[in-house]
Amino acid sequence: NMQRSAPVDPTKMGVGKGIAVLTSGGDAQGMNAAVRATVRVGIYTGAKVYFVHEGYQGLVDGGDNIRQATWESVSMMLQLGGTVIGSARCQDFRSKEGRAKAACNLVKLGITNLCVIGGDGSLTGANEFRNEWSELLQILLKAGKITAEEAKCSSHLNIVGMVGSIDNDFCGTDMTIGTDSALHRIMEVVDAITTTAQSHQRAFILEVMGRHCGYLALVTALACGADWVFIPEMPPDEGWEDHLCRRLTYQRSIGNRLNVIIVAEGALDRHGKPITCDIIKNLVTKKLGFDTRATILGHVQRGGTPSAFDRILGSRMGVEAVMALLEATPDTPACVVSLSGNMAVRLPLMECVQVTKEVTKAMAEGRFEEAVKLRGKSFENNWNTYKLLAHVTAPDMKSNINIAIMNVGAPCAGMNAAVRSAVRIGILQGHSMLAVHDGFDGLAHGTIEPMTWGYVGGWTGKGGSNLGTKRSLPASMIEEISLNIAKYNIHALVIIGGFEAFVGGLELVTAREKYEELCIPLVVIPATVSNNIPGSDFSIGADTALNTITTTCDRIKQSAAGTKRRVFIIETMGGYCGYLATMAGLAAGADAAYIYEERVGIHDLETNVEHLLEKMKTTVKRGLILRLVILTLNNIKLFSLRNEKCNANYTTDFIFNLYSEEGKGVFDCRKNVLGHMQQGGTPTPFDRNFGTKMGAKAVLWLTEKLKECYRHGRIFANTPDSACVLGMKKRAMIFQPLSDLKEDTDSEHRIPKTQWWLKLRPILKILAKYKISLDTSETKHNLCKKKP
Repeated sequence: NMQRSAPVDPTKMGVGKGIAVLTSGGDAQGMNAAVRATVRVGIYTGAKVYFVHEGYQGLVDGGDNIRQATWESVSMMLQLGGTVIGSARCQDFRSKEGRAKAACNLVKLGITNLCVIGGDGSLTGANEFRNEWSELLQILLKAGKITAEEAKCSSHLNIVGMVGSIDNDFCGTDMTIGTDSALHRIMEVVDAITTTAQSHQRAFILEVMGRHCGYLALVTALACGADWVFIPEMPPDEGWEDHLCRRLTYQRSIGNRLNVIIVAEGALDRHGKPITCDIIKNLVTKKLGFDTRATILGHVQRGGTPSAFDRILGSRMGVEAVMALLEATPDTPACVVSLSGNMAVRLPLMECVQVTKEVTKAMAEGRFEEAVKLRGKSFENNWNTYKLLAHVTAPDMKSNINIAIMNVGAPCAGMNAAVRSAVRIGILQGHSMLAVHDGFDGLAHGTIEPMTWGYVGGWTGKGGSNLGTKRSLPASMIEEISLNIAKYNIHALVIIGGFEAFVGGLELVTAREKYEELCIPLVVIPATVSNNIPGSDFSIGADTALNTITTTCDRIKQSAAGTKRRVFIIETMGGYCGYLATMAGLAAGADAAYIYEERVGIHDLETNVEHLLEKMKTTVKRGLILRLVILTLNNIKLFSLRNEKCNANYTTDFIFNLYSEEGKGVFDCRKNVLGHMQQGGTPTPFDRNFGTKMGAKAVLWLTEKLKECYRHGRIFANTPDSACVLGMKKRAMIFQPLSDLKEDTDSEHRIPKTQWWLKLRPILKILAKYKISLDTSETKHNLCKKKP
C-alpha cells in the first residue's frame, strides 16, 4: 500500500488545482458512483473538477467534451447503470499526435490531475500518457500551441486509476467496479432458468462473459450449485467429455431434475481449442439424450442498476482517488485504487498491470495452477471450494462422526447456502450430518434427523431458513440439550445465526464445566442482516438486506420524481448496529444516517434540518431521509436512513414530526418503515458464495479439530480454541475462540465494540455536502471510546 503524506486540511488540498475524470473501455455498473464521488470530493477539497465525455476520444477532441462539473451535475447518477459521461474506444490516443492534442486540451484548462476509470488497457494508456508528459509539453511549445508559462504551470501530470470491469480480471484488487452487479444479473437469469428447467427435466448451458478471466463463471457456479464450470484459467483434463456425462447421469439418478453447466466465453481445452455452448450441447444431447438448452447472456450482464456493493465500492474508490491525486508529487508513481478486504488501498499501477499480464502468459504456456494463484487468494479459494463440492461420490470409508447443524436467531438469506455446503463437505469427509430443526429448542426437544446429499439439493438460492430457526438461548434447557447430544451421539456442532448464535455458543462453552456431553468442538457462522457479530467484518445475509433497502430507496426516489420539495425518512433494521443504515446511506445517496454508535443530539437534528432547508433553496427540490436516520440526501432526493434503535427518545415518529414541523412551507415529509422485508428475498450472489465458503470451511476445521480432540476412544474438547467463531477479517476467513471475543462485545447492545465500517461515515457526510473533516482512520472510530 503506497504511503500517504503528512495530513493537511482536506478542504484546502485542491485549491488552485484541476482534476479531470473519464471512463474508458467497456462500461460497468458502479462507474457513475465513482464519477460522482470523484466530482464531489474534488469540489470538497477546493479543486475544479471536469468531466471528460466519451473517454480518451473526448480528451483528444476537447471542446465541449471537457466540461466543468458542479455538485448538482452528478445528482441522480448513483442508481444508473453504464457511464453517463460516455465511453469510447479511441485509436487517436494510441498515436503521439493524438496524445499531444489531449495534453494541449488539459494544459489550456489547467488540469494536471487525471482520474481514469477503466480496464487494464485504459490504465496502461494513462500511465504512458503520464510518462511522456514532459515530451508532449515540449512538442506543444515548439508548435506554439502553449506558452512557456502554461508549460511551467502544468509541468507534471498525476494519474490515478480505478478499475471498472465486470470480469474482475485485474490483479491487485479483490473486486473491480461492476463485477458484483454483473453477478446479480447472471443470478437473476439462473434463478429464472431453474424454475423452467425443473418443470421439464432439462439441462441448461449458460455462457457468461469472461474472455480471459473465469471469475464470473466460477462464482456463478458456486452460487447456483452448478454441475460443471468451464473457465480459461483451468481447462478440464483430457477426457472431460466422459467425465461430464458421468456426472450429469449421476445427478439425474439421485433425483435431480435440473442440470446446470456454466461456461466462460473464453473457456478452452488443454490444447487451446475453444469450448463453446454448442459443443457442450451437442455432446449432452447425443450421448445422454437430455433435453438441453443453451443461453448466451451477452451484454445483459453489463446492464441494469448497480448493486449496493458496486455503489459503495465506486464511492469509496472515488474518494481515495482524489486524495491520492492531491497528495501525489512528481516522483510518486501512478497508482490504482484497489479493494483489499474492507480497505481501499493504493497500489503501484504498473506492478498490478504486470501481474495481470503474467496471468495471461501463464495460461498461454499451460501453467494453469500458477494462473489460478496469480488471480489472487479470493479466486483460488473459490476454485478450491468448487472442486470440493464438485465431487459428488461419497467415500467408501465412513468416519463414524456425527456433526449436527442448526440455525439460531432471525432468518436471513444465505443461511441455506451455508447449510448445504456444510452438509455436502461433511458427507465427502465420511461424516454423518444431522439436521437440528428450530434452533436450540430443537436440540433440547430432539427434533433431529439425518441429512443426505440430496436433502440439501437446490438450497443455495433459497432465502430464509429451511431448518427453521428460533431466538431461544440454551441456558434454560441445557440439561435436555446435553442429554440429546449424548442420545444422538453428536460429536460436533455447527451453529449458523446471529447474535443469539454467538451468545448461545458462549453459554454452551460455559456449561462444559458441569456437562461433559457439551465438551465437543463447535463453530459459530455469523448469519444476520444486522452484521453485528464480534469476530467478523461481514455476516451472511447483510448484503441481501442492504440490496433490498437500496432497491426500495430507488423506488421511493422514483415515486417522488414528480413531487417537489419532499423528504423521506426510512427506518432500517439493525437493532443497535448502524451497519445497514450507514451502508444504505452510501448506496442510496443519503443525506444522513442516524445510528446508535454516534450520539444524536438536538443540535445534530437542528443542523440536519437547516442543511435540508438550505438545499431546498437551491436547485435541489426533493429529498429522501432514510432511517438510521439515513437522512439520506441525494441532492434531488434527500434521504435520511434511521436505525430502529438509534435513540430511545429520538424515534422515527419524533424525527418525522420534527422534520414535518420545521419543513413547513419549504418541504413536506414522508416516512417508511421497511420491516421484515429486509430479512426476506432470494440471497444475493455475495451471500450465496460467502455462505458456501463459510459452511465448507467450518466443517473442514471441525474435521481437523475432532482428530485433535479424540482421546481414548471418544471426543473430549474443553479448550477455548475448540469453540470458535468463523469470521471474515479483512481478506481472510479466521477462527477465533468465542471466549476471546467476549472482550470486544457490548453484550447489552448486542454489537462489537469496534466496527470497521464506522470509518466510512465521514464519506457519507461529505458526499451529502456537509463540511466535516475527512478522517477515515481506524482509531477515530473505536466504540470503547465512544460509549461508556
